[in-house]
Amino acid sequence: MPTRATTTNQPVRELFCRLLRRITTFIFAGASLSHSICPGFAASLDQKACRPNIVLILADDLGYSDLRCYGHKETIAPEIDRLAKEGVRCTQFYVTWPACTPSRASLLTGRYPQRNGLYDMIRNDMVNYGHRYTEAEYDLSPEMTLGMDERERTLAEVLKTAGYTCGVVGKWDGGRARRYLPLQRGFDFFYGFANTGIDYWTHQRYGIESMFRGNERIEEEGYSTDLFGREAVRFIRESKGRPFFLYVPFNAPHGASNLEKDSYQAPPETLALYKDRDPKDKQTKYMAMVTRMDERIGDIRRTIEEIGAADNTLIVFTSDNGGSGNIHNVPLRGQKSTMFEGGLRVPMIAWWPKRLPAGAVNNEFLTSLEWLPTLATVAGVKPDEKIKLDGFDMLPVLAAGETSPRTKMFWERRGDRAARVGNWKWVASAKGGGLFDLAADVSEKHDLSAERPEVVRQMEAEFAAWRQEMDAAEPRGPFRDY
Repeated sequence: MPTRATTTNQPVRELFCRLLRRITTFIFAGASLSHSICPGFAASLDQKACRPNIVLILADDLGYSDLRCYGHKETIAPEIDRLAKEGVRCTQFYVTWPACTPSRASLLTGRYPQRNGLYDMIRNDMVNYGHRYTEAEYDLSPEMTLGMDERERTLAEVLKTAGYTCGVVGKWDGGRARRYLPLQRGFDFFYGFANTGIDYWTHQRYGIESMFRGNERIEEEGYSTDLFGREAVRFIRESKGRPFFLYVPFNAPHGASNLEKDSYQAPPETLALYKDRDPKDKQTKYMAMVTRMDERIGDIRRTIEEIGAADNTLIVFTSDNGGSGNIHNVPLRGQKSTMFEGGLRVPMIAWWPKRLPAGAVNNEFLTSLEWLPTLATVAGVKPDEKIKLDGFDMLPVLAAGETSPRTKMFWERRGDRAARVGNWKWVASAKGGGLFDLAADVSEKHDLSAERPEVVRQMEAEFAAWRQEMDAAEPRGPFRDY
């Protein structure tokens, strides 16, 4: 764990940083926000402690409208709602894949799954048949042997070049073998699990102990969401005085990875908050899991305020993909694993006092591919120009309401294909498909393929060109044939 650096000049340095931030805030007020947080600015500080802290919080399988700030009537999540009230809430934010592993890999690399090589799940399929693994079987299974290509550069590795202390607490999902674990991928601290899911109470993955501290597996008692909140708070406190990047990929409100039919697990005291609902109902349990996560997010925010870093910390909250099961994706069609909006469009909230407008609703077309270049800009560092990124710095869009340069996005999953070009959405899938005008039909109810065949041809051509670019990219494992 990182420990606080102390010097005899610490009070002077902190005073200098506060003064410099006030000066730059005044300068920003009269300048274009498109360049308000730029590499030149950050580099000119020449003080690591002045660089903004970054906290990236990821929910697991959270539905688009599962929160009150996105239209839900019952879910109790005042901390996330507060972030939306005091920050920017996005309505057209997309992920790169409608399920967890590839989506999370894109967030960390800024690259399409088809480019970074992790374009399917790292998951043992025998659990679909109720199989409980032994340690010997698990050692040879896909969950133990596959992971993100070691040539890929993660967001943590980029931020480390700017002097950041980097920690991840929660669901890693980038490979469980030691060479794939966070400490080998640019992070200084890791507490959590490395596969796609665990039981919230036992921390097992279908019978296998799965919680890690650093590179070692551990056994520990407690509800996993609470443990992740505890470790996130600890990391923040022990990083005080230095810029930090904290990645908090919760597994909530995803169901537990056990062999029970009802896998939604919530503490009794949180279920009790839903006084007018049946505590045995799956939907009640699901909402309680969101509430418990929200409480831990509140702990994170309050800790940042307690150490006096609120004005110098960007907090991001989003989901890895659309909701599944007991979810609310209204008005979107579909859910997790589908190419419709309900599988790909997710909540996204960015909170940064005095840097981002409070209570703003942003309707621009944005994606998780934008996070790596954006956070690199926030940190004042340029990613390696030799690495092809698929996103851009979206800070001007969030901070100043500029038009997003994003006009196209493409998805592919096991033969299912989709593309968005402007407001046109094209889906080709065994589960259903068609051509939709999202500006008039966000629910994707009206297939316009027969009426606009020329647009269908255009979308197919755009997808083919994108697919050709992905095929021409330098091969990456674990799934690409090379």
